[in-house]
Amino acid sequence: MQKRNPLAVFFLPFITFGIYSFVWYVSTKEELKSRGADIPTAWFLIIPIANIYWLWQYSKGVAKVTNGSSGTGITFVLLFFLNVIGMAITQSEFNKVN
Repeated sequence: MQKRNPLAVFFLPFITFGIYSFVWYVSTKEELKSRGADIPTAWFLIIPIANIYWLWQYSKGVAKVTNGSSGTGITFVLLFFLNVIGMAITQSEFNKVN
């Protein structure tokens, strides 16, 4: 997993009007898939209701790659309800994987 600064992951979505959120999800999805996670295409992110399914699958991939240190449920709740805060926390967990 590529190391990224969690503060940058937090602030860049505000600076780029949310575009960086999609960039972060897609790039980390590819990194998770390269480590064995099964995550569907990121196009589901822009489809209502399907984005919830995609986020759950993404959270399962995070749990798999981090060996359970970041559980599926907690990752889903962080990303779904806290968005950029959850992204920063998840990135912090990714940085520990290396």
